[in-house]
Amino acid sequence: MHAPETAPTEETLRTALAGPLDGLPPRQAAQAVDRLIANYRGRTPTDAPVLRDRSDVAAYAAYRMPATFEAVRAALTAFRAQAPAWTPATHIDIGGGTGAASWAVAASWPEGTHTTTVLDWAEPALALGRELTRHAASDALRGARWQRQTIGDGLALPDATDLVTVSYVLGELTDADRHAVVDEAARAAQAVVLIEPGTPDGYLRIRAARERLVAAGLRVLAPCPHSAACPLEPGADWCHFAARVSRSSLHRQVKGGSLPYEDEKFAYVAAVRFDALPARARVVRRPQIRKGQVLLDLCTPDEDLTRRTVAKRQGPLYRAARDAAWGAAWPPEEP
Repeated sequence: MHAPETAPTEETLRTALAGPLDGLPPRQAAQAVDRLIANYRGRTPTDAPVLRDRSDVAAYAAYRMPATFEAVRAALTAFRAQAPAWTPATHIDIGGGTGAASWAVAASWPEGTHTTTVLDWAEPALALGRELTRHAASDALRGARWQRQTIGDGLALPDATDLVTVSYVLGELTDADRHAVVDEAARAAQAVVLIEPGTPDGYLRIRAARERLVAAGLRVLAPCPHSAACPLEPGADWCHFAARVSRSSLHRQVKGGSLPYEDEKFAYVAAVRFDALPARARVVRRPQIRKGQVLLDLCTPDEDLTRRTVAKRQGPLYRAARDAAWGAAWPPEEP
């Protein structure tokens, strides 16, 4: 009898990651992560993989995969809220490395009827990603294809791919390669979801990619409530969100601190070729709860940013505002 599909969670991912770290001295793992973080935060794009060998890959995967998984899953949750009936049959993860985004896609569509292909230029990352899926209960993950591929100009995707994800990759590429990847995703896919770190630079990369997606004929589904130009002034502010991630022992070793969690800041865009409506508005800052009122900073369908005050006398709307989360659509339902 076929066992039922189980949606991947951060906990099942951490369980899978425990194996590759077994036998790797904690000090060595922490040093590898420190070096790799410095490399990833550098401003010089590269045309070679940053992850060099299995110890690099295992340490960095244990440190970064849960955060990437949660950020991508948060972006996909916003996507699904606007297109609840749409289900991908094919998924390609560009620069997917050890497969964090593929785990998030499997969690977002747990029925497991889609096929996933992970493209990356680092063979050690692909090998570890393939190994991790043995611990997954998802058919989509266990059946994923792991393919070595240069990420950049010359990338060719199958026509009519349903979903393309590109997470934490654009910042590693030269301008020309970044444009080529976004343009090819826009050409081939019905839906494109791009995720970058929630930094000013990460937001600018998402903003530029968003413009290319719209120019290619896609409509923005999330987080923006419109496909017009972003109303933010570059350099003065940046659009980003946060996902809560449990800290592993390796996190605490490398970063210090006593909190059992941290908030992964990310910027993203989801754009589609099929008919779907974006949110009526999006909460773009943490709601400010004051005595008898809640202040919501919103990006609206009118293509502007506005602050809305929801007073206690507004009853159900006020209670919804108190529960509203950063990144949520607003209002959650028609009042």
